Amino acid sequence: MPTTDENINDHPFAGAEIISSYSRAQAIEDGELVDVSTSAAEAGIKYPTVVSRAVWSSVVAVPDHPKAAGESESGRLWDVVSMLATAIRGSGRNHEDDRIRFQVLATNSRGRKITHHLWAQCGPGDTVDPVVTIMVEGED
Repeated sequence: MPTTDENINDHPFAGAEIISSYSRAQAIEDGELVDVSTSAAEAGIKYPTVVSRAVWSSVVAVPDHPKAAGESESGRLWDVVSMLATAIRGSGRNHEDDRIRFQVLATNSRGRKITHHLWAQCGPGDTVDPVVTIMVEGED
């Protein structure tokens, strides 16, 4: 239900004191989110974009395994943002969900190519401007 002046006081936390908050900027500064906006823009994603630490460590970071030789973080990051851009283009513009699921194939620490199930959410960041956050399936 959209928030209006009539129903804002119906919210269970209306008027409650904010004890603590954790901004997107703080999460980036702390390394919990990694800003990948430049690569995402090159792939055609027009909003500021981050990946979670879990995405970075499990998909983008190159494992120390001989079968991962020749792979690079920039190449693996490109796979993530380009597959997201492809999923966005393929989803059409008439969907109501602010989330999109997609997959990326990458070598894991055992030297196996595995499919990583990722999802991205578009919504307001620290301001009302839209931002994109890419996470592993099950992360929120």
